[in-house]
Amino acid sequence: MSVALDIVRTYRAPREVLRRRIGASEREDRALAILMGACFLIFIAQWPRLSREAFLSDAVALDGLMAGALFGWVIIAPLFFYTVALLVHWILKALGRASTGYMSRVALFWALLAAAPMWLMSGLMTGFIGESLGTSMLAVVALGSFVVFWASGVIEIAKRPVPEQE
Repeated sequence: MSVALDIVRTYRAPREVLRRRIGASEREDRALAILMGACFLIFIAQWPRLSREAFLSDAVALDGLMAGALFGWVIIAPLFFYTVALLVHWILKALGRASTGYMSRVALFWALLAAAPMWLMSGLMTGFIGESLGTSMLAVVALGSFVVFWASGVIEIAKRPVPEQE
């Protein structure tokens, strides 16, 4: 299944898409690719807003703003998201669920990637019109879609049957 089609399907059936994305085998390279793709798309979503900020203020040049956003989204954010996924995995394990670290990571990373089109739209609108009620509402919708996708993923991995102890 293509990533673009799975992103579109996530808006209709997030748990089904995540179930298929987790698959039978753990592929950490896929999880990392999903995370880096999501972080890069969210970094790109910042460009119109950063361009507007640089145009309206001479405090920091556009290349400085872009460098800061690149460092934040491509270097720092992946480390943060790995930490959050680890904490969610530990919580699910403490609750006696059949979670693995890989499942927890894919649920979080896929939610980020699936919500990335909303972040792209939010960044584009903020770049064109600036801060307004409409752009703030669009940012809330983008954040809400991420939260819904992630919550659906956590519910999906939490409902997996716990393997019997021998």
